Amino acid sequence: MKKMISMLICFLLVGCQVSNPEKGSKKAFQFINEKGMTLSTRFRTPEGYKRKKSALGDFLADYPLKKSGSPILLYNGKRRLNQGGHVAVFKLPIEKYDLQQCADSVMRVYIEYYWHTNQKDKIAFHFVDGFLCDYNHWKEGYRVRFNNNKSTWVKSASYDDSYSNLKKYMRVLFAYASTLSLKEESQPTTLSDLKVGDIFIKAGSPGHVVMVVDVCEKNGKKAFLLAQGFMPAQEFHVINNPAHSDDPWYYEEEVTYPFMTMEYTFSKGSLRKLI
Repeated sequence: MKKMISMLICFLLVGCQVSNPEKGSKKAFQFINEKGMTLSTRFRTPEGYKRKKSALGDFLADYPLKKSGSPILLYNGKRRLNQGGHVAVFKLPIEKYDLQQCADSVMRVYIEYYWHTNQKDKIAFHFVDGFLCDYNHWKEGYRVRFNNNKSTWVKSASYDDSYSNLKKYMRVLFAYASTLSLKEESQPTTLSDLKVGDIFIKAGSPGHVVMVVDVCEKNGKKAFLLAQGFMPAQEFHVINNPAHSDDPWYYEEEVTYPFMTMEYTFSKGSLRKLI
């Protein structure tokens, strides 16, 4: 009888606790709005944080994303094998060539930004051999000639400032640029000065690079989102934070080196800026 009474009391106590689940608990904050179709509407900032404004940041904030839950596709239209580490996929164009890999995806973001904001004169990146491949020469009809491991411009086409010609320019650029050249034209920066467009980079063959695509701040401390391309060439995508899978933001105070992202670990000194 005593045992039955004890069990009844326990049941009643537990029942009282279950009947009021909100008491003493806090509803988990939802960082992702699945209905959002741009970076700024898909991802909610951490509580109390405000997004940092910048020209490139505004461009990416309004950049269209694929439907929530979309897989990452390769350049040939097939699904990437690992689909477990991303939280959004950009509608950033990708050509049907295995060229737009990690460093190339970063360059493509900048190129699209400069193209759509009428800053075409700034479209210029170096090859690994140091040659500056700028769009101004390309649109005027110059093409790259390779001779004895040296790159030079040769006038061989007519003027063409079309987007289709820009894609031809990028095809050549992506074939001869890499993380090695991207690091050479970037400069060191710090987390306290972090901006959209900054990169974490390991130069090499292979190396890797991820790009800061969103930055917010609270009491002088920053949180940021990272995106990447990869090899083989694939769609540019926002990656999750392996430290807390329910929250994709990376927090300044949590960053230590070696710095671990979803698929790559970066060493101290890897944070750099391009503009």
